Amino acid sequence: MAARRKMADGTRQERTAAPSPRPSDGLSRDQKLELYYWMRLTRTLEERLVALYRQTRVVGGLFRSLGQEADAVGSCFALERRDIMSPLIRNMGAMLVKGATPLEILRQYMAKGDSPTRGRELNIHFGDLERGFIGQISPLGDMVPVMAGVTLSFRMRGEDRVGLVYVGDGATSTGAFHEGINLAAVQKCPLVVIVESNQYAYSTPTWKQTAAKQMIDKAVGYGVPGLQADGNDVLAVYDVTKQAVDHARAGGGVTLVELITYRRKGHAEHDNQSYVPAGEIEHWEKTNDPIDRYHAVLLNELGFSRNEVDAVDDRVRAEVDAATELAEQSPPPEPLDALLGVYADPPQETPLWFRDGTRAAVERNERAEGWGTWNKGTAE
Repeated sequence: MAARRKMADGTRQERTAAPSPRPSDGLSRDQKLELYYWMRLTRTLEERLVALYRQTRVVGGLFRSLGQEADAVGSCFALERRDIMSPLIRNMGAMLVKGATPLEILRQYMAKGDSPTRGRELNIHFGDLERGFIGQISPLGDMVPVMAGVTLSFRMRGEDRVGLVYVGDGATSTGAFHEGINLAAVQKCPLVVIVESNQYAYSTPTWKQTAAKQMIDKAVGYGVPGLQADGNDVLAVYDVTKQAVDHARAGGGVTLVELITYRRKGHAEHDNQSYVPAGEIEHWEKTNDPIDRYHAVLLNELGFSRNEVDAVDDRVRAEVDAATELAEQSPPPEPLDALLGVYADPPQETPLWFRDGTRAAVERNERAEGWGTWNKGTAE
């Protein structure tokens, strides 16, 4: 904002007020480099998973966050250790910031017996309350009412804690989103709702699934503040999320935060993105990649040397290589692991007689003789 002051000679001089400090101005030098580390780790780990997926060593689908790494990393970095976060399939970066390890994620995607869910769930569908993240569920928008309940418990207990939940732009059109954010708003729950506006809900462009021009317009209907930021600028993401987190911690209730970004990969690795206009993906890759942008900021604005940044890249490659080697050595799950924590602990079920002593369904004597396809001679 410009102001004027009168000089001694009677003339007036324009004076520009100093810009308000940004929350990211308070980050240390190490923390600013750490943001780059988490984004680079997210992308490198996902690239490794793509290689494993193409080798059929990933079980099930593979979901990428290519082009959205700043959203997950910058927003989760604004939380404190005691806070709780609920991710979606494209928020691996937030999981890593909160303490999930590359080894856990690799084992989980490969359905290993020592993965966090013992091979019973895939991708990043696992949680750890001690580290501050809740295992996601797939139906879109459903984690909003879950986190409304979690953060309501914080308020009722008088705990100085905040919850953060991620949704895509498509999820804002679901009933679960509406009911969850409405409840949280009425109860003034300390909740931050992050809408990653990545232009597509699976294959449906945003303008075909909502008439709202921007996601923050929906905040008005719930009586909560709406904040918007460039989702491919990790510092801007941190700034807007930190503002929302501080608002929630101070008792202000819910904030809806919209992060404008772009999903450069399909819904999952099998999606060929035939619905995307020609040249759109390439445009975002060349002009608005979040890691490339922050790499330039580190070198040109924040005073980091190329050697410092390259050292982070080397560290990430070494960590992902080491984690991959360990994950590949992990065993498959045991059949009775499917019962752990579900029916009994330890499980008490007796295996079917024709699977007794086998470790996997693909081993010999898999089929019972009565099935009609069992060949005793071949099996032996």
